Amino acid sequence: MQIGPYTLDNNLIVAPMAGVTDRPFRQLCRRLGAGLAVSEMLSSNPDVWKTDKSMNRMNHLGETGIRSVQIAGADPDLMAEAAAFNEKNGAQIIDINMGCPAKKVNKKLAGSALMQHPQLVEDIIKAVVKAVKVPVTLKTRTGWDTDNRNGVEIARIAQRNGIQCLAIHGRTKACMYKGQAEYNTIKEIKENVQIPVIANGDITSPEQAEQVLAYTNADGLMIGRAAQGRPWIFREIDHYLRTGHILAPPEKEEVRSILLEHVSNLHQLYGDVLGPRIARKHVGWYLADQDKDRSFRKRFNAIEDCQQQFDDLNAFFENI
Repeated sequence: MQIGPYTLDNNLIVAPMAGVTDRPFRQLCRRLGAGLAVSEMLSSNPDVWKTDKSMNRMNHLGETGIRSVQIAGADPDLMAEAAAFNEKNGAQIIDINMGCPAKKVNKKLAGSALMQHPQLVEDIIKAVVKAVKVPVTLKTRTGWDTDNRNGVEIARIAQRNGIQCLAIHGRTKACMYKGQAEYNTIKEIKENVQIPVIANGDITSPEQAEQVLAYTNADGLMIGRAAQGRPWIFREIDHYLRTGHILAPPEKEEVRSILLEHVSNLHQLYGDVLGPRIARKHVGWYLADQDKDRSFRKRFNAIEDCQQQFDDLNAFFENI
């Protein structure tokens, strides 16, 4: 799959997720089969670029693969400035967020709320594309509610103004993450543009991945929540798409190794105080099937010490 001058290893992409797709998670997913991992959403407001949260989100030190950075905002000039800033800091692809349905984002007219204003969408795209030399991509939803699925209109605007790839989540802004994703609109968008289209939403298994690709004729797949605690889903899907065979799930010891590596990298990036706290949600996702009564997570979430987290995780796996 091609985005501008870049050829991806495959057509499986890690969805940008605030608070999740930091550098440790991106690198892990890339190693376990993703062709591209998009960064967490970065605000176009320069006043917050120097905060610890933003600095960590902009941290691509030692990162392998193509660096795709997502930016969010509603002011064309600020979005252009943010794009240029991130290009200067090493971004090889700039992704525009018009898909986030979160209230705190939408109340500022950013994210998927922008789909209600096609002229503003066009102004933002023009400004960002003009501001950088790297490819610009766009993530949207199918519309702002089920009566107003204007994804095709937005896709046409995107294509004629220089967007080089589209990722479409199969829900509207109003749907949030409820109900089931629909792929009819994604299929229609693919039929109406010539640039690559990525299908996103509720892709949780290799079989479903194949079905969505076949139905929509999309060029690739974007996977978000299904990779939380299961970053190996990318190699499972890649293997199935290439061979038609289901890959065996990882053995207990491999899961332990992946989880401990992930936790260690979170400690290194965020430090001894914040690192253990951020690790808690990831551990909860990894162990959801083995800790159904949540008794381990309840104890683990009270741990503040890095080494104690490792000791308790090792003890948990020894007892499985």
